[in-house]
Amino acid sequence: MRIGIIGGSGLYHIDGLTKQKWVKVTTPFGDPSDELLTGELSGREVVFLPRHARGHRILPSELNHRANIWALKSLDVHWIVSVSAVGSLQAQYKPCDIVLPNQFLDRTKKALEHTFFGNGIVAHIAFADPISEELRQLVLYSAKKLGATVHDGGTYVNMEGPAFSTRAESILNHKSGFDVIGMTNLGEAKCAREAEIAYATMAMITDYDCWKVDEAHVTVEMVIANLMKNAEQAKNIVADVITAIPATPSWEAHSALKNSIMTDRKLWPEKTAQNLKPIIAKYL
Repeated sequence: MRIGIIGGSGLYHIDGLTKQKWVKVTTPFGDPSDELLTGELSGREVVFLPRHARGHRILPSELNHRANIWALKSLDVHWIVSVSAVGSLQAQYKPCDIVLPNQFLDRTKKALEHTFFGNGIVAHIAFADPISEELRQLVLYSAKKLGATVHDGGTYVNMEGPAFSTRAESILNHKSGFDVIGMTNLGEAKCAREAEIAYATMAMITDYDCWKVDEAHVTVEMVIANLMKNAEQAKNIVADVITAIPATPSWEAHSALKNSIMTDRKLWPEKTAQNLKPIIAKYL
C-alpha cells in the first residue's frame, strides 16, 4: 500500500527519497502530468507526481486529473497528500502560512472532467466532506510539531485561471468569508474520492490575491519568492506525516464507492468497466 504525494508549484522533487524509479503510466483518460516517481521515504513506499510536470509545463486548466489519479491508483496508492500554492483571502492567513482546508467551492466549468464515471456506468459519490479528515488531522499534527504556522480548516475556492483574480472577484471571495484561492485541487479531490483514495491538501500561502488593497497585488515574482520558502517546509511535513499514516486503508474514504454506483452490474459496458478497473476492481 503506497502513499501518493502530489507536488504543486515549487515542489518538483522530494528530498530523501530512496530506491527511486520513474514510471511511465498509460491511462484510458490520456497522459498524466508526468512520469511518476516511486521510492521509499521515511520507511514507507511512496509515489510522487509533479502536478505541473518537471519544468512547470502544464497550465492548471490543462491538468488531466482523471489521468493523474488513475495512474496513482494503478500504482497501489491509497492516500494522497497534495501540496499546493494558494492565495490568501483573509488577513489572518499570511504568506508562508499553511491552511489545511476541509471544504471546496467549485468555480470551474469542468464537471465532466472531474469524474471517472459516465459511458454506461453511473455513480454519485458523497462529497459533503471532500477532504479525508483522518489524513488532514495527521498533517495538522505534523505541521504543528515541526513549528509551522498552520490553520485548521477553511474553504478553498477553486478558480480556473491561468490569470489571477480580478480585484472584484477577489473582494467578493474575501467578503463571502472564503479562506484561500487556487486553481488545482477540486478536480483532484473529486477524482480521489471516486478512486477511494484518502486525500488532504496542504495549501501553502504565497500572497494575498488582490483583495487587500494595502498590499501589492499578486505577481509571478511574488509567488515564486514565497514558493521557495514554502517548498522546504512542505517537504519536511510530508516526510513526517507519512510515518503516521496507517499501513492498512480502512478509513471512510477507502469505501466511498460502496453504495455509490447506481447502474446494475449486469448492464456495465465491458469497455467502460475495463477502463475503470483500478478504480472499481473490488466491485467487479
